Amino acid sequence: MAKTTWKPDTTHGELGAKEKKDLPDSVFAFPAQRKEPITDASHVKNALARFDQVKDVSDEDRDLAFANIRKAAEYYDIEVHEKDWHELGKKPHTKNPSK
Repeated sequence: MAKTTWKPDTTHGELGAKEKKDLPDSVFAFPAQRKEPITDASHVKNALARFDQVKDVSDEDRDLAFANIRKAAEYYDIEVHEKDWHELGKKPHTKNPSK
């Protein structure tokens, strides 16, 4: 499993579109690309649900992102049933891919 980079950030309160640019890289599932912020329990669930929609990332990026999501899920007391990101997929299964 990849070493995590995720750290909780409580200084920004609720995530808003205006504030996303101000968030540290450490709150993103994909920190290098600043994709899928995981700042609360709702965002953890969203990151899991949209995992297969994230484009232009490598398998190594997905390893890190999944490790970050699991760490955030533990912090926010969210149960993750998947043991590996391959269970979530890497090709969109929906019509609304994340950019």
